[in-house]
Amino acid sequence: MIRTSGSTRFSDASKWWSELVARCEVHDTVQEPGSGPVCFGSFAFAAEPGDSVLLLPRYVIGVRGDRAWLTTVSAPTPDLAPTTPPPAPLVSFADGALNGEEWMSAVADAVRRINDGDLEKVVLARDLIATSDVDVDVRWPLQRLVASYPMCWTFHVDGLFGATPEMLLRRERGLVTSRVLAGTIRRTGEDERDLALAAALARSSKDLEEHEYAVRSVAEALEPHCSGMNVPEAPFVLHLPNVMHLATDVAGVVNDADQVSSLELAEALHPSAAVGGTPTAEAAALIAEIEGMDRGRYAGPVGWMDASGDGEWGIALRSASVDGDTVRLFAGCGIVGDSDPEAELAEAQAKFVPVRDALGPAT
Repeated sequence: MIRTSGSTRFSDASKWWSELVARCEVHDTVQEPGSGPVCFGSFAFAAEPGDSVLLLPRYVIGVRGDRAWLTTVSAPTPDLAPTTPPPAPLVSFADGALNGEEWMSAVADAVRRINDGDLEKVVLARDLIATSDVDVDVRWPLQRLVASYPMCWTFHVDGLFGATPEMLLRRERGLVTSRVLAGTIRRTGEDERDLALAAALARSSKDLEEHEYAVRSVAEALEPHCSGMNVPEAPFVLHLPNVMHLATDVAGVVNDADQVSSLELAEALHPSAAVGGTPTAEAAALIAEIEGMDRGRYAGPVGWMDASGDGEWGIALRSASVDGDTVRLFAGCGIVGDSDPEAELAEAQAKFVPVRDALGPAT
């Protein structure tokens, strides 16, 4: 395992992985993306503060279609008998760095600066602190997230866990795909009402503007590395159990002369306008000034990569960090010129729901 930090956190991790793979003696009879040596990583949102991690597990179970395999690294085959996690703990919740009123004030400040022409969009996040009556066994919320959000990618790397709906990128045998999400509306649970809300989301000038910034930032970051790209003209509405998002799937073919790894592409894409804003530098500066907290690895790339550089890197959204009996939940919202602070707070509350519900009953 390697921990990295600062502006070279991605390149330092890539170098470590390349050197490690070069020393490995590999026996891979599966020959699928994700077989052989596989590293798992989670990277800090910002260069400072915070650290990033890339690790090579001793055991990896892979499943692809109807094939399954076990990869071991310098270790005997383990006992794979399933175990049952303990029951859900009792948890209580409290505001994190900013309470609701303080966070809405930050949103209003961001809207003013956008309308003054300082930037076009910024993503502001807030945190929620959960305290359990016992140390949290992360298998419990992971089990619930997998069951409740099958359309998302559930992850756990070095204490950061969640179920993200957004795949920053997937690289597989030269094809790169990226799912961009920006523009959100909360579901009501009533089918007819939700269909009407989905139609309203698809027509919303505010959400379409926010989404356009995010798609443009991803396409511009991928274009130098691709010989051809497909960027749909209009988004579709992605339906999740708690919210609906505007979504666009961007695809490209990696240049033959530019065989960048999936982690290198993740570095090129991060931070996209979907999690930072636009222009990038101005949005990052505003986040550091008014958000009031350290994001850590929230909204950074999280995923895996194999020895060939193929892999999947999601964005660590709908996520939380666990440390003993304390869990820190995160949620963020894209802010543009006509954003309403109360509506953005309601959206953030909706985005807390997946992890909040997965932790168990509240006290």
